[in-house]
Amino acid sequence: VQLQAFGGGLVQAGGSLRLSCAASRSTRSFSAVGWYRQAPGKQRELVAGLSSGGRANYADSVKGRFAISGDNAKNTVYLQMNSLKPEDTAVYYCNAQGQLCVECPRYDSWGQGTQVTVSS
Repeated sequence: VQLQAFGGGLVQAGGSLRLSCAASRSTRSFSAVGWYRQAPGKQRELVAGLSSGGRANYADSVKGRFAISGDNAKNTVYLQMNSLKPEDTAVYYCNAQGQLCVECPRYDSWGQGTQVTVSS
């Protein structure tokens, strides 16, 4: 499964962006999907995750500001980011894990990353 992340850009502090992660195959095959970010000199961290059962989890630093959601009809997962802060500046990646069929091998796919820059 190939993932393509887009929607990043430059925004002022307090602004909003919506990232999209488009999948080449049905998102119904996802057992879990997540948005990660990596700032310069820092390790990649999980920002938001969504299980196939619809349970979402968030890093403490983004709770109440970010929301992850999915649209199976469009095979796309979103990350709505509100009240952005300069410390949210990073490259954002989407990741999906799943299985296309019962007998198929499990996949663990990453999108190419999209840059989010928040100016103060």
